[in-house]
Parts: sequence; C-alpha cells; structure tokens
Amino acid sequence: MDDAIKGPAPRWQKKCLETSANLSMSLNNSRKPMSNSSMMNIMVPGKTPTKRAETRTKKTPKSGKKSPSRNATTPKTPSGGDRFIPSRTTTNFDLAYHKLTQAKLEQDTNKNETSPTKKEMQRLIETMTGVDISNQRVLSYQNKAPAPPEGYQNPLRVVYSQTKTPASVKTSSRYIPQAPDRILDAPEIVDDYYLNLVDWSPSNILAVALGSTVYLWNAASGTIEQLFELENNEVVCSVAWIQEGPYLAVGMPSGSTELWDCSQMKRVRIMNGHAARVGSLAWNSHILTTGCRSGQIVHHDVRQREHVVAGVNGHSQEVCGLKWSPDGKYLASGGNDNMLQIWSAVGGQHHAHNQALYSFNHHQAAVKALAWCPWQTNILASGGGTADRTIRFWNCNNGTCLNTIDTKSQVCSLLWSTTYKEIVSGHGYAQNQLTIWKYPSMAKVAELTGHTSRVLHLAMSPDGTTVLSAGGDETLRLWKCFQTDPLKKKKEHTDVKSVASKLKQSIR
Repeated sequence: MDDAIKGPAPRWQKKCLETSANLSMSLNNSRKPMSNSSMMNIMVPGKTPTKRAETRTKKTPKSGKKSPSRNATTPKTPSGGDRFIPSRTTTNFDLAYHKLTQAKLEQDTNKNETSPTKKEMQRLIETMTGVDISNQRVLSYQNKAPAPPEGYQNPLRVVYSQTKTPASVKTSSRYIPQAPDRILDAPEIVDDYYLNLVDWSPSNILAVALGSTVYLWNAASGTIEQLFELENNEVVCSVAWIQEGPYLAVGMPSGSTELWDCSQMKRVRIMNGHAARVGSLAWNSHILTTGCRSGQIVHHDVRQREHVVAGVNGHSQEVCGLKWSPDGKYLASGGNDNMLQIWSAVGGQHHAHNQALYSFNHHQAAVKALAWCPWQTNILASGGGTADRTIRFWNCNNGTCLNTIDTKSQVCSLLWSTTYKEIVSGHGYAQNQLTIWKYPSMAKVAELTGHTSRVLHLAMSPDGTTVLSAGGDETLRLWKCFQTDPLKKKKEHTDVKSVASKLKQSIR
C-alpha cells in the first residue's frame, strides 16, 4: 500500500505540466527572435495549422516590379517636417523656458530693466549654449516655407486682404489741386511782415490794401471797386471787416483808425488813440481792438462818441498780431518783442482786462501769425518769424503749450479750416509755400507752391472752401483746397435773409 501507484497521471497533474512547459517555452522564445513557423504555432492553437495559416505562409510569386518596402526612401518635405509645425530638433527647451519665465517676471514687476541676477543667468546660458539669447526665438523652423510656383494665385487671398479703409486714408485721399484756381494781380502791395493788408468779409467781398489804395473785390461777380486812396503816398497799414454788416476798419500810418461803410462807399468816422501806425485790427462785436507800432493796445466802442473804452501797453515793440477768439472770451496779441499775450474779456463786456492772463516768451522771433480753432474756441495757434520758424498750440483755459512743430521756414500767417480738422500755414524763405497740416497729428496733407516771395497774408472764403494767399510777389492766389466731398450727402442750404445791422443806426 505504501508503494507508488503505477498508471496514467491524474488530470490535474497533466494540466500543471502543460502550463509549466508553455511558460518555459515563452521565456526561451522571448530571448531569441521568433521564426515565422513558431509564431504561427503560438497564434493558431492545435497541432496542425489551418488552411488560413497555410495561406499566410505561402510566398507570392515574384514579378518584375518590386513592391515598396519600409526600408525604401520616401519623399520628405524640404524642411524635414511640416512647415507649419516647429522643428523640435532646432528648439532649445532650456533656452525657451528661460525666455518664457523671464517675460512673465517682467510683466509681473512692470519693469523694463533686467535685474543683475537675470543678467548673470543670461550670461551663463549664453556661455553654455554659445548663442545670443536676445536673437533666439522660443519656436523656430529649420527652413522657410517654399515659395509658390510662378503665376500661382491663392483664391483665399481676397478674403483676408479686403478690409475696410481706415478713416485717415479716406481723408487723405481727397483731391487737393496743386495749382491755384485763380491768380490776381496785386501791384504795389507792401512787402512788410508786420502789416495786415487782406481780409475776406462774410458777404464774400475781399478787401485788399495796395500801397495807398484800398480795393474791394466781389468774389461772386468779379467786380473791383476802389474804396479810397490816401494822399502824400502814405501806406495803408491794416484792414478788418466787422463780423456783421458792411463796415470795414482801416488802420492808418498816422495812428488813427477809420471806419468805412462799404455799401455806401463813404467814411463813417475817424477814431484816434495811437501815436504810431496801426498795423493790426480785431473785431469783437461792436468793440474794435487796435494795436500800434509803439506796443499799445486800445479798445474802441464804435457806438459811442467817446470811443476809447480801455488801453494798455501790452508789448514793448510793435503789435503785429491781434485776434479775438470766436466766443469773445480771449484776446491774443503778438508783438515784435517775441511775446505772446493772452487777455481775458471783462465779464459781460466785449473788451479785455488791463492785465494779461498769460504771457508766453517761447517764440524766438516776432509773433504775427495767430489763429483760433473754430471748433475748440480755447485752442490758439501761433507762429514765429525767421529766427523761430515754429507753430505752437496753446490751451488758453489753463495756459499750457499743447504741441510745437518746427516748420523749417518763417511762419507769416495761419488759418484754420472750417470744413476739415486742418490748419494752413503761409511761409517765407525758402519755398514760399502754403502747407496744410492735419490736426492734431500735424502730419503734412499737402504743400502748395507757386509764390516767388513769402506768403504774407491768408484769408478764408465765407463758404470755407477757398483759401486766398497774398504774397510779396504782388499776386493774390485762390486755392480750392477745402472743397467738400461730392459723394457726401449735401446739406440743404437755407436762404438767410440779410438783416440790417443794428450798428448802422448807432455808429456816429
């Protein structure tokens, strides 16, 4: 009974032996490469392979053409990869990490300067990699994208290239004639920088002083009339139209100021108050402000018999520029003493205080060119003479200089446009040109040349489309540089009936 029982092994022992044999076979096969036959035996259970297995082991008949294999060379892109995917072989991940963290730290600290620690880290990385960090990129490509074949047109290019035109391009694309619309002769016009000899009235009549004579040119009909002529070859010094009515003020070399009714072609009155020539005039309602060669400024009330309301010695030399703001709150005066004075109006009155509100000495030459902005009545533009050559913009509410532009030539006159946000300047040597500037960027819109001498005076037509320039070359040129866009919808113009001015009955 104690001897081992002879006979077939139990079923459970057979299963254990089979599993152990399979494990040992798999371990041996993993150490050496498997053959196709052994692979097929493992995959297909049973002793004999099936017909499906036999078909797999059969070899296909060889043909003349070779089938492509994995070892065959396949065409590659020129850059070694897709051109829209960066090449990782050319990317330095340490350098990329350094640049990304450095950019984040600069954003967090809001500092543009690199700290000493960062500089040392950058130096060490450059030493190890041998490259300049500032010229390296986080993502890079091996080669540039291949150029398209000649004549190829991308159909999607139109989708991305057609965009709305910026407003600045639309504005600058308007047509500005480079030649004057008309040229008028102005013989014997005085080539004097300190005088103001041209003015254009709201009723479309141009007053021009030529030597000792004042002429009136009707721009609508083209007729010319002589208003008067001085005796003894004296020279008229200044002319200025009132804002309402047919009255023209004329500054005389003797120091007096005459008031003429141009509808009747007769002189209304003579107002004294100066001891030297009156070279500048400015109207503020019924107040006429005059500036003379001695530097004195006088306010005249043309309605009263005693016309002198106030007077002040505003400058140490001749007053050559005088302008009231459109709202009548400020008076600007420029003199040959290189000073620009700003005077505030007396409350409830149309004349200025005796004490200047601001005194600016920024200009290095005589200040004759003065112009108030029509849509921002507190903004003043002033221009300096030959030694200055600058245009300055002032905010008269707080007395600050907003901008300064060096024009490279003498600034003789300034004029704001009423249809565009632009300003025109008249210049002297060397080109004697008119320059149109875009405000407030002060980019040059156009340069109009033609005068052979400096552009002494500028005047704007009542409709705001035409600029008249008077030069020392004895010519008047009309430039249609501010014509409205014909494509825009035209506003309906209502006929304004001419109302008789109240000053007509009150002026003595």
